[in-house]
Amino acid sequence: MHLAYPAVLAALLFATGLYGVLARRNAILVLMSVELMLNAVNLNLVAFDVWLRDTLHSGQALTLFTIAIAAAEIGIGLAIVLMVYRNRGTSDVDRLRDTAEGHEPDQNPGPGTAAGTARPEAAA
Repeated sequence: MHLAYPAVLAALLFATGLYGVLARRNAILVLMSVELMLNAVNLNLVAFDVWLRDTLHSGQALTLFTIAIAAAEIGIGLAIVLMVYRNRGTSDVDRLRDTAEGHEPDQNPGPGTAAGTARPEAAA
């Protein structure tokens, strides 16, 4: 078997996953795109392991490690997405980023709020 076939397929899968990460707004679809990218890497690892005829099968062992890491990542990521959806009512990545930026503390506090000065309510 030629190495070009699985390499081209893996490149197409990785490009599709990269497009999904960059273009999607739904957090679950972004997680699915990351999984697609990891599967493209796994395909490359196994293809090069077969092509090099490695006696230790290090490519396949690394693939199993990557699959375990991907399973843990999707479990934790899905739990985070579900909690965010329960709290905010949306899993839109852009809206979540906007709400995080809107809660920054004020950089220039007004008069009476600096350290060492009392507020008018506390003085009365």
